[in-house]
Amino acid sequence: MSHQHDIKNFTEKAFTDWLQAHDIAPYRAGQILRWTYHRNASHFSLMTDVSKELRQWLSGRLTISRLDPELIQASRDGSKKYLFRLKDGHHVQSVLIPERGHRTLCISSQVGCALGCKFCLTGSGGFVRNLKPAEIVNQVCAVQNDLAHPDSLTNIVFMGMGEPLANYESVVKAIGIITANNGLQFSSRRVTLSTAGLVPKIGDLGQDVTVNLAVSLNAADNKTRDYLMPINRTYPLEALLGACSRFPLPSRRMITFEYVLISGVNDRDEDACRLARLLKPLRAKINLIPFNPFEGSRFKRPDETTILAFQKILTDNHYTTLIRRSKGGDIGAACGQLRV
Repeated sequence: MSHQHDIKNFTEKAFTDWLQAHDIAPYRAGQILRWTYHRNASHFSLMTDVSKELRQWLSGRLTISRLDPELIQASRDGSKKYLFRLKDGHHVQSVLIPERGHRTLCISSQVGCALGCKFCLTGSGGFVRNLKPAEIVNQVCAVQNDLAHPDSLTNIVFMGMGEPLANYESVVKAIGIITANNGLQFSSRRVTLSTAGLVPKIGDLGQDVTVNLAVSLNAADNKTRDYLMPINRTYPLEALLGACSRFPLPSRRMITFEYVLISGVNDRDEDACRLARLLKPLRAKINLIPFNPFEGSRFKRPDETTILAFQKILTDNHYTTLIRRSKGGDIGAACGQLRV
């Protein structure tokens, strides 16, 4: 069966081209993809407005994959963590986060992560492999299937396991499918990709898709960032902020800078002042994430007074600055805690 393609690995353009190469009319692509994504068809035989011959032909050449959660854990705060077992036995996780009036799904792009950021449990297990577009898209499909009101899922964030830009081709295809009219129909305004700072790919991303950019920053000087995030030794702050300044932003949109506050490492008043100066040239907003402790980490969360003082310095410098109270801590689903 290995010769069979998974339809969920195709963008609409690639699928149209594939059909045309087999002398099948291009309009069929949209028709078949709508059955796949809007009506959640599990098999081609269900696509009743497609001729029987074509359905049989498709069934011999394509599969429609799906992911079924192996485990769903519910948190006291209403968030849910989904554990998915992939075909080869590896696992990834997604986290559904309830927010006022809508829900956000945090999805994974790799099994494990190669970047080894010191404050992140997900990266401590090392890198296993990249996910295919279908394996990324199917996390969204599976969670929609689990919800009583699938429409309440409005926002997608690539902030789960892995560095999305290190799996560039699959992630860009997945974003295309997630935002396509004949795909999952999410507004590109509601899809956010978070990167630790793979500088060359940030430039490509702005050319290839429309997506919100979030940058995991966590320090405003190279010495501290080198210590926390090994990637900074390859792409230091100057290179990273240069790439951010060139990133195409639709009007009124900003780049989000995520800053994990770690007691005694990056949480002093002078760190906040340095951060305010560093981001001055950019259209930036800041998410402060108090560190989520995990077993084996020597880091500690700052006290509330320190967190609020850090936020005040940034808001006094006219930055929109949110303190992101991570949800799902009781089920190991908080920011930086995903690990199988």
